[in-house]
Amino acid sequence: AAIMARALADADAVINGYLAAKYTLPLTAVPGLIRDLAITITLYKLHTSDPEAKVKADYDAAMRQLRDVASGMIRLPDAAGLEPATQTGNGVMTNDRERPFTPDNLKGFI
Repeated sequence: AAIMARALADADAVINGYLAAKYTLPLTAVPGLIRDLAITITLYKLHTSDPEAKVKADYDAAMRQLRDVASGMIRLPDAAGLEPATQTGNGVMTNDRERPFTPDNLKGFI
């Protein structure tokens, strides 16, 4: 029981580390994606020796998905009561370019 509790705590810490980049913790509701990732990471952490190829591949995929959540490529549903962490910044800034075609430089073409 102690080993299982430790593996679950480790998985929880890894997931919270990634989620903290975009979301306010603790989560009010745990989405299915996060639950699946927690199971995959816990299973990997329970191996005391080299895990099977599938367990390792699933763990690597879970870590990629967590990186995608942290970067914003995968967004957790707001409907589940999750609120994205506030971001600073004023949005998009644009500049209008200089117009190369004027009546003066187009003389002879129009």
